[in-house]
Amino acid sequence: MAKLYVVPTPIGNLEDITLRAINVLKSVDFILAEDTRTSSHLMRHLGIEKPMYSHHKFNEHATVGRVAESIAAGRDVALVSDAGTPGISDPGFLLVRKCVEEGIDVETLPGATALIPAVVQSGFPCDRFAFEGFLPQKKGRMKRLQELAQEERTVVLYESPYRVVKCLEQIAETMGEDRRVAVVREITKKFEQTVRGSVKEVLAHFRAHEPKGEFVIVVAGAGYQPRSEQPIEEEEEE
Repeated sequence: MAKLYVVPTPIGNLEDITLRAINVLKSVDFILAEDTRTSSHLMRHLGIEKPMYSHHKFNEHATVGRVAESIAAGRDVALVSDAGTPGISDPGFLLVRKCVEEGIDVETLPGATALIPAVVQSGFPCDRFAFEGFLPQKKGRMKRLQELAQEERTVVLYESPYRVVKCLEQIAETMGEDRRVAVVREITKKFEQTVRGSVKEVLAHFRAHEPKGEFVIVVAGAGYQPRSEQPIEEEEEE
């Protein structure tokens, strides 16, 4: 029985694609790509030649039905995004939902995504965290940040390089300048960098150094204290 394969692709370093992902991409009947130009570079690198069609946020509402029909008719399909795992702040949810509703098998491969490396290397607790993806650009943005100010779990945000400074300013306004953050840029790429500190300190860094690349902002939960700032418990005398 044919199925939909959700295939993560590298977020920077091309070595981060799995052997299983390569085998699936070689075996399917066609590939759906967020941007066929971007995905074509990866396919050429992997030596894969398959029909490829666009599937992005501007056309996915119109195409999910036809794709589901193709799979139901016996054609295996792989869905990829420009980078990372489809459906995570990328197109994919609508097609997966349609296939589930139609009783079509969906197989999601594990693989690259920016949020997990970022939250782990932030140094903040990562046993429980809240992934928010991209905040609303305008309406509802400050309200959401105000709500997140009370969140005790570590919070993970995606942000455009053009809004990193603005985002940090808004975090300072809603959560205070002393809230701890870790801003991770260009994960897996040559110029990968993590800037840690208070919002005030990290904001000063990115005001002095123009933000470039892909960014993940990790915010410590409400009440978090670095170990160095935790009070020392005195031992009770026996």
